[in-house]
Amino acid sequence: MGLFKNIFSSEKKETLDKGLEKSKTTFFSKLSKAVAGKSTVDDDVLDNLEEVLVTSDVGVKTTIKIIERIENRVAKDKYLGIEELNQILREEIAGLLSETNIGEATDFEIPKNKKPYVLMVVGVNGVGKTTTIGKLAYQFKNKGLKVVLGAADTFRAAAIDQLQVWADRVDVPIIKQSMGSDPASVAFDTLESGVKHEADVIIIDTAGRLHNKVNLMNELTKVKRVMQKVIGDAPHDVLLVLDGSTGQNAFEQAKQFTAATEVTSLAVTKLDGTAKGGVVIGISDQFQIPVKYIGVGEGIEDLQVFNKYEFVDSFFK
Repeated sequence: MGLFKNIFSSEKKETLDKGLEKSKTTFFSKLSKAVAGKSTVDDDVLDNLEEVLVTSDVGVKTTIKIIERIENRVAKDKYLGIEELNQILREEIAGLLSETNIGEATDFEIPKNKKPYVLMVVGVNGVGKTTTIGKLAYQFKNKGLKVVLGAADTFRAAAIDQLQVWADRVDVPIIKQSMGSDPASVAFDTLESGVKHEADVIIIDTAGRLHNKVNLMNELTKVKRVMQKVIGDAPHDVLLVLDGSTGQNAFEQAKQFTAATEVTSLAVTKLDGTAKGGVVIGISDQFQIPVKYIGVGEGIEDLQVFNKYEFVDSFFK
C-alpha cells in the first residue's frame, strides 16, 4: 500500500517502539490465542479478532470499521493465511486512519502566520496536563521559539507550583497569581506579557474539573473571551490532554470535554506504562479531532508528535 516509510529518526522511532511495548505485547498475546490452530482468516478468526480489538481499547465503532475492511480483503483475496493477518491489520488500520488528513505531522510546529500562537490546555487533574505543557514548552524552545506559560489553573496551589517547576526546568517565563485568583485574569496578563515581549508561543494551563460541566464551560468560555480582548482570534488551539492508561475512560473524558468546550486537538499521555495503547487508534478515528501529541515515556523528550503511520508501524511491528 506504500503507507509505511521511515519518517522519524531511528532514535525517535526507538522511543516510540519502546513506549508501545506493553500494548503491543498484550495485543499479540491475545491475537496468537485468537488464531491458534487456524491456517486461514475465516469467520471464527474475525470474531476472535473483533474481541481482541475491543479488549485492546480500540473501541467498538472503530473495531467494526476495521473488521469490515478485513472482511472485504478476505472476500477479495479468498484464502488469506494467518501469517498475513498482522500485515493486513497494519495496512487496514493505517488505511482507515489515512481517510482523514490528521496525524501526519513529523515535528513540533506552529502556524507561521500566528504570532504569538496561543495554546489553551484542558483536561482533568492527574492526566499529565502540566507535564505535557512543560514538555511542549521544551520542544518549542528547542526550535528556537520564545515561549511564555500562563498558570490559569488557580483552583489548586499545586498546579501553579508544578508549572513553576517546569518553567524553571525549561527556562521559560511564567505568569501567575495566587491560588483562587480569577483564571481569566491570569490568561489576560499572560497574553499581554506575551505580546509585549514578542513571544512566539503562549501556553495557558486551565483547571481540570469535570464534576460540574456547567461551571467548567462557563469558566473556559470566560477565559477565551478575556483572551480575545488582547488577541482577537485566541486561543488558536484548545488541546485536550487524556491519560491513555485509562483506556475507555479516556473516550468518556473526550466526550465530556468536547461537550463542555470546543476542543481542536488531543494529546494522549502515559502510553508507555499501559497495555491500552489501542485507545489512540479509536480516539484518532472516532473524534474528528486530531491527536497531535502522544506521551511514550517520562523523559523530557518523550512527548512525540503523533504520526499515524509511525504509530501503526510500531504497534504492529
